[in-house]
Amino acid sequence: MPRISLLDLIPLTQDQTPHDALRDARELVLAADRLGCHRYWVAEHHNTRAIASTSPAVTLAWLGADTERIRLGSGGVMLPNHAPFVVAEQFALLEAMYPNRIDLGLGRAPGTDPVTAAALRRDTSQEAVERYPSDVVEIMHYLDPANSTVTANSRHRLRAAADIPHAPEFWLLGSSLYSAELAGMMGLPYAYANHFNMGGDAMSAANHYRRHFRASARYEQPQFMVSASVVVAGTEAEAQRLDMTQRVSRFQLLAGKLDKLLSPEAAAEFATEVEHTELWQRSKGNQYVGTAETVRRGLDELVERTGADELLLAINAYSLVGRLETLSALAPLQQ
Repeated sequence: MPRISLLDLIPLTQDQTPHDALRDARELVLAADRLGCHRYWVAEHHNTRAIASTSPAVTLAWLGADTERIRLGSGGVMLPNHAPFVVAEQFALLEAMYPNRIDLGLGRAPGTDPVTAAALRRDTSQEAVERYPSDVVEIMHYLDPANSTVTANSRHRLRAAADIPHAPEFWLLGSSLYSAELAGMMGLPYAYANHFNMGGDAMSAANHYRRHFRASARYEQPQFMVSASVVVAGTEAEAQRLDMTQRVSRFQLLAGKLDKLLSPEAAAEFATEVEHTELWQRSKGNQYVGTAETVRRGLDELVERTGADELLLAINAYSLVGRLETLSALAPLQQ
């Protein structure tokens, strides 16, 4: 089994404030650190009551305190929302806080609705998205210690930070063959967003990435990571009961009305009102839900199918206790 890492969306339950959710995330990253997980990543979400993480850099700066060895990163920063130099400055500061432990995962989608995207970046044209490859190169140039003073035509000696000893580890993220091909051509690690469970083909993305990989100064070999949505419980029935909260969230997302997480009991009641709708059928099922043995078998098959070097687990239990129990059941897989 490859290395195990953690993707924390930092969800908000009905009875939580953002402080409560961030406090739970702090407990989760400390547990992941103790259990030997390789990375802990947070995502970027905007204009929603359901998720607390709006800024990966700010979130990681606080969550990383008291961790000892685990890598801390973004899964990811949605690059069209930001000026490359600002992202470089933020992650240079994180690298100064947690030397040689920072990952910068970059995505090319805005990850939000058009109105919010306009508020974030002002420029919502297709050209802004198409600048993604050049923006990635620009960020890498700012953060490379060997090139911290930029003298190229238009860079004008910009410096993201004062003499950081290591650059963050760069990853491209995506759920399409475009991102896989770009990561390969740039010689960068690639993380496939399989946890969305939107019908994509993780094996095709992995093969496409490796087929297009060209060794770079930073990375001589391809590095492929695949995410998976998981919930572990003592019995299959209990796992399915706990998963009901996420099924309701998927239903709400498809309906354009994503809200705070319902408890398993409230989610079951909600389900009785919508279970005969076509949208409810489309929201079916997390990928790996069941006992530890069932989930391990599923993850084994995913690794075998994709040849993944690393698993990125999105734990979708309602409570912190449930997330910690799932993590404790799966983290030993890598040892």
